[in-house]
Amino acid sequence: MLYHLYELNQAALHPARATAEAYRMLWRNPLNPASHTVMGRGAAAALELFERSTRRYRKPEWEIDSVMSHGRTVSVRPETVLTKPFCNLVHFRRDLPETAQKKDPKVLLVAPMAGHFATLLRGTARDMLPDHDVYVTEWVDARFVPRATGPFDLDDYIDYIIDFIDYFGGDVHVVALCQPTVPVFAAVSLMEGRRAKNVPRSMVLMAGPIDARKSPTAVNKYATGKPLSWFRQNVITQVPWPYPGHMRLVYPGFLQLSGFMGMNLERHVTAHRDLFHNLIQGDGDSADKHREFYDEFLAVMDLSAEYYLQTIETVFMEHRLPKGEMRHRGERVDPSQVKRVALMTVEGHKDDITGVGQTEAAQDLCTRLPDSMREHHLQQGVGHYGVFNGSRFRNEILPKVRDFVRTHQRPKSILKRVLARVA
Repeated sequence: MLYHLYELNQAALHPARATAEAYRMLWRNPLNPASHTVMGRGAAAALELFERSTRRYRKPEWEIDSVMSHGRTVSVRPETVLTKPFCNLVHFRRDLPETAQKKDPKVLLVAPMAGHFATLLRGTARDMLPDHDVYVTEWVDARFVPRATGPFDLDDYIDYIIDFIDYFGGDVHVVALCQPTVPVFAAVSLMEGRRAKNVPRSMVLMAGPIDARKSPTAVNKYATGKPLSWFRQNVITQVPWPYPGHMRLVYPGFLQLSGFMGMNLERHVTAHRDLFHNLIQGDGDSADKHREFYDEFLAVMDLSAEYYLQTIETVFMEHRLPKGEMRHRGERVDPSQVKRVALMTVEGHKDDITGVGQTEAAQDLCTRLPDSMREHHLQQGVGHYGVFNGSRFRNEILPKVRDFVRTHQRPKSILKRVLARVA
């Protein structure tokens, strides 16, 4: 019922949004004398704020057309190379000679499935492309997945990660950002326990809740403050018709967005107030930066109810992974089995979503991994988003990740000798 009411509200506001956009164009038309007055600019600004505040934001485009790589500007084309019902594996194909392509390590960016689209990692992918052959998991909005496809839970998520790693035949470095650190760590641990031949060369876990008991944040406290039954009864709802996934149980994106906004409500109110003043003053650059950020931030997707509830229970309520109690389809997830895959963990000193120590906990769980194959980096001065985006990521974190990846881009013969020593 909740989702249906939301859709009815969106439909009811549609004529008002269309009217507001039409009048905004009228007030901004340079042929209209009033557009050059404070009153005209104020009216246009107010109408834009109304339209943007009531709009449903669709999945953004990647907008990565070119990068500087190997000393020249090359075109980039996102290309889907593997398709599954809930996720596509996208390759950012650079227009480079085959020999140049092979020189760069393959990197699989595992995007969060936590409400936002994978394009949230646009900056991450763009910054890594000059020196890496980049792939990314592009999760599908659950409201567009037909119910007949079946459910999708944390076990399915782990299976997807294993399938994606297998696609590379072991020649890949997996970089997990935020939420997927747990399923990626679990997937690699399972592959190591099975002695799979296609384990990745390394995994980089960034700002993720491997052990959410350490330095608990407001997000952790929210997840543990209520029983699982409360989440099932209050935040899970059915996708309405006419979406392809109608009647599928989901945790809807608009509820997730409400949580995101509520965590820093004053900051978001201030940002929109600043947009209003910038539009009146004609500060187009500042207004464009606001639009660019919020076009991405306000675009959210629905999550499968099974996945959402299982993640809440396994990761945040019962902490099964660090306790050694996590199971995948009955098989125990044992991080102590990891001995062939190099591990790097990255945290932000000011992270208010994943507390300091939560990601580094993976280091303690990999008891059989040699010191030469592990590294931890705590970045000063950044919060959660800054761990994988922005100037600090580009100038201070990425160089360390790049060096780590290059160090472990070793020939198979060398890898076999390392394995012989730790066996």
